[in-house]
Amino acid sequence: MMAPTRLVLVLLMLASAISGQTGYHITKRIPIGGDGGWDYLTVDPDARRVYVSHGTEVDVIDADTAVIIGKLTDLKGVHGIALASTLNRGFISNGQSGTITAFDLKTLKRVGDDIPAGKNPDAIIFDPASSRVFAFNGRSSDVTAIDAELSAPVGSVALEGKPEFAIADAQNAVYVNIEDKNVMMRIDARKLLVEQKWKLEPCESPSGLTMDRSTRRLFVGCHNKMMAVINANDGKLITTMPICEGIDATAFDPETKMIFNSCGDGTITVIHEDSPDRYKIVETIKTRAGSRTMAVDTKTHKLFVPAAEFEPASAGKGTRPKMVTGSFSVLVLEK
Repeated sequence: MMAPTRLVLVLLMLASAISGQTGYHITKRIPIGGDGGWDYLTVDPDARRVYVSHGTEVDVIDADTAVIIGKLTDLKGVHGIALASTLNRGFISNGQSGTITAFDLKTLKRVGDDIPAGKNPDAIIFDPASSRVFAFNGRSSDVTAIDAELSAPVGSVALEGKPEFAIADAQNAVYVNIEDKNVMMRIDARKLLVEQKWKLEPCESPSGLTMDRSTRRLFVGCHNKMMAVINANDGKLITTMPICEGIDATAFDPETKMIFNSCGDGTITVIHEDSPDRYKIVETIKTRAGSRTMAVDTKTHKLFVPAAEFEPASAGKGTRPKMVTGSFSVLVLEK
């Protein structure tokens, strides 16, 4: 049975969804510093840790005390962190070196030599059904499969374009957005074969991806300011919802049925799943400009959002403003 305090929290969040607001706001800022950029971050809700990609290192934060408790250093352009908790292993994608670093979740020490992947491994996930890690290589347009227990590659799958983010359904299927083709591909995690390819129209440049495994619904954050809801069984479009601008990450909280879309414009669009086929916008939360990624702690329902201060944008079109050295931090959002 759910603990009483957690039950009360979930009921309050559901009531907030009905009333049209969540009450999320920034309650803490965790200074990290340095001048490295960032990409994904990952929460381990059971071990109470938050893993933050940060240039050439991964910063590890206590999810409850908001204190930095460790670092993994000397990495090569970190993009993402995947956790195989049952095996006490973590895996880091190094975009610059085309490798994956395995580490011990308890000691934060490296395990063995770095594992070869494709060109620019970016998104990385663990699939419990196959006990494999999947690293999605942006420049070689393929995915590297790794035996999580042995920390060794077992094969690869060619994709039809640039993979962005991915998620496993824990039933032997892995789903991945192909950003430059506006499609989603479903991969058999054991056979390492592409089973299906689905067009995501009207979604353009799919980026964020998460899933409600109980309803078999995929939530796709798209760069044309919409979130597409896809049936994971047949690829059919259920509906679309408007979201913020500059989407990068989409996260789902299974207890509250809240879907979070974080964007570079400094906002998070919150959507509630009323039923498998019905959704409503709950709120737009303010974060910081450039805070395009995030992760949700499914135990406490907190959000962790990387942030930094930036210098004025240069005249070049499409160039990102330079981060102010030492300003990198992680924001904690809660009720």
